Amino acid sequence: MRITVFRGRMADEFGQVRAEMVARDHVLSALGGRTPDEALEAGLQVKEVWLAVCDAFDVPEQRR
Repeated sequence: MRITVFRGRMADEFGQVRAEMVARDHVLSALGGRTPDEALEAGLQVKEVWLAVCDAFDVPEQRR
């Protein structure tokens, strides 16, 4: 998964503004206590970050 796809899926799921806030501000234990943006900057795989967000926000399987 590319970062552009990740950003698009985030916007589709949460709306553009909330997606940016979640990526910037929401700390996830599944990402080692990082926000999604921090995890991406640290080099975690984009798909791993997306799935962690999906788990944290109960995104239905068909939209993952």
